[in-house]
Amino acid sequence: MHTLSETRPDAVPGDGQPPSAVDDARPESRFAVPGFDAVARLAAQALHVPLVALVLSDGRAYWYTAGADDPTRPSDILATAYLEAARSHTAEVVLDTGDDARFRPAPPVPHPASAPVRFFASEPVRTLTGQQVGALCVIDHAPRSALAEHERVALRDAAALAGAGVVLRGYLGRTEPVTQLPHRSAFFEDLRTHLRDDTNHAWLVAIEVASVARFNAFVRAMGHAYADELMRVVAARVQQWMTPDMHLYQVSVTRLAIVLPQTHGEPTPARLDDLVARLRHPFDCLNIPLTLRPGIGLLQVDARELRGGDPLRRVMSASHAAQRSAPGWARYEQTQDEHHRQQFFLVTELAAAITERAELDLHYQPRIDLDSGRCVALEALLRWHHPTLGEVQPGEFIGLAEQAGLMRALTEWVFDHGMAQLATWRADGLDIRLSLNVSSADFDAELVARLQVLMSRHGIDPHLLELEFTESTLMQHCDATRRHLAAICALGTTVAIDDFGIGYSNLASLRQMPASSLKIDQSLVRGIDKSHADAAIVRSVSALARDLGFRVVIEGVESESVHNVVLAMACDEVQGFHISRPLPARDVPGWLRSYAAAPLPPRHRTSS
Repeated sequence: MHTLSETRPDAVPGDGQPPSAVDDARPESRFAVPGFDAVARLAAQALHVPLVALVLSDGRAYWYTAGADDPTRPSDILATAYLEAARSHTAEVVLDTGDDARFRPAPPVPHPASAPVRFFASEPVRTLTGQQVGALCVIDHAPRSALAEHERVALRDAAALAGAGVVLRGYLGRTEPVTQLPHRSAFFEDLRTHLRDDTNHAWLVAIEVASVARFNAFVRAMGHAYADELMRVVAARVQQWMTPDMHLYQVSVTRLAIVLPQTHGEPTPARLDDLVARLRHPFDCLNIPLTLRPGIGLLQVDARELRGGDPLRRVMSASHAAQRSAPGWARYEQTQDEHHRQQFFLVTELAAAITERAELDLHYQPRIDLDSGRCVALEALLRWHHPTLGEVQPGEFIGLAEQAGLMRALTEWVFDHGMAQLATWRADGLDIRLSLNVSSADFDAELVARLQVLMSRHGIDPHLLELEFTESTLMQHCDATRRHLAAICALGTTVAIDDFGIGYSNLASLRQMPASSLKIDQSLVRGIDKSHADAAIVRSVSALARDLGFRVVIEGVESESVHNVVLAMACDEVQGFHISRPLPARDVPGWLRSYAAAPLPPRHRTSS
C-alpha cells in the first residue's frame, strides 16, 4: 500500500517554515508529474525507505509513502532541506541528521504520531537539456552507516526518470496533442509574459476553421481521424503564412490563434487577404478534397485588457462574424460583440421564461374562408413579454432557441397552452380549429407521440388541429419527412406548408407531400396591389398549388386593395391585418362574435 500527494505551490516557502500538511494535498496530484508514482515506488524499494519526495525549484513538492500506516507527514521534512536539495546542483547524503548542524535541534515533530527524520538523501532532477528543475529526495526514520553504490545508482536513475516526467508534465501542460501546438492555457500564459509591461501591446489573429455544426458533420461523416488531420493541415498552412516571430496556438477544437509581437504592427489588408485565400484554397485531407470558409478575426490588446477582460473571446467574436463576410476577415467591433452578448442573454432569459416565469403568451390570428366568409381557424403565434426588455419579437428569439436547443421545450409550451385554450373555447361553444407552427428541430419520429399525449391531456379531437411546417423544413427531410407527415395525417390532423415561395422547392417533392394546405408567404403578397409582376407570381403559385390538390391560404393581406386582388385569384383562405391582427386569447371570443355578426361577404369560388 502507498499514498501519493502534492503540497500546495507555496508549501515550501523560503523562510524555513515547514511545508503544508497532508490535508492541503489535492487528490488529482497523482497525475501532476506523469509516472512519478512508479518512479517513487522503485526508489523506495531500491533504497528501502518509507518516503520519497520530488521537490521542484519553484517550491512545489510531490511525496510518496510506501505504507498506508506510515506516520510520516510532509510537514516532518524541514523546509531548508527541501529547498537546498531542490536548488543544489550536486547530490547530497545525510546518513544521520543528528550529526548535521542544519538539523539541530532535532527535527520538529508537529504531529504526535510522526516519527523524526534521521536519514536524508537527494539527487538533482534535470531536464533533457541539463536544466536544474528540482531534486528527488528519499527519507528514513533510522540513521544509516553508509549508502551502497548500487543505492546511489538507483537514486540517480530514479532522478533521471523523474526529470523526464517533469518535462512530460510541461509538455502536456502546454500542448494540444492533435496539432502539437501550444493550447489555450499556454496562449494566456505567453500573452501575460509578453504584456507584462503596460506599454506593450500585441495584435491577435483568431482563425475560425469551421463552424461547430460543420465540424461535427465532418466527424459524423468521416470520423475523428479525418477531423484531427484537418486541423493539422490547416495549422501547417497557417504556419506557412506566418513569420518566425509569430506564435501559433490551438485555442479550441476548431479555432487557432496567432500572437503578433508589438514590433510587427497591424497586419495589412493585403496580408489578411492572403491568409484568407490560402485557407479557402481546397485542402487534400486524407486524399479527400475539402473546401473551407474560415473566418479571421483581428484584435489589438495590452496588459489592461488581460487584467480586465477576455481578449480571446473578443477576437473570436470577430472571427465568427468574419465567416459570414465576403472578405473573410474582420477587426473586432464592440457593437457586434455586444450583439452576441445580448443574444446569449436572451437565450438564458428564454430558458427561464419557459420553465420558471409567466412571460410567454399566445396570440391568435384568424383565417377566413373566402367562399363562405367564415372564420375557420386561428393560428397560434408566440409572444414574449420580458420584464425589462419589453416585447421581444419572435424574429429575435425563435432562431436563438433553435441554435441553443430550446426549441423542443418552446414548442411543447406552445402546444400545451394552445390546446388548453382550444379546449376552453370549444367548451364555451366556439366552433373553431387551431393551427400550430412546428420547427424543424421538432420534426422527428417522436412528434406524433408528443401530440397524442397532449391531445389526450386536453381532450382535443385531432381533426381540430393543423400543424404548419415551413417549406424549407419539409424539403430538407425527403423520405423521412413523408413518413412523419403520413403518421400525423393518420391521426386525423391536417398539415400545412408555411411560408411557401421564399425557398427553392423541388416541385416533384412537393407533389408527394401529404399536406392539405399551402400558405403563400406574405413577402410575395404585400405588393400585389401595386406590382403586376408580384400579382402574376402569386396568381401562378396559387393556381399551381390548387392543381396539385392543396388548399391555398394567402398570408399578409394587410389592406383592402390587396384583399380585392386576392379575391380574383385561385385561393381558399386569407389571413392578415386587414382581417385582424393577432389577438390575445381573452379578445378572441368577442372578435368571433362581432365578426359573425358582420362577416366579409362570401365570393363565388374562383376556378383554377
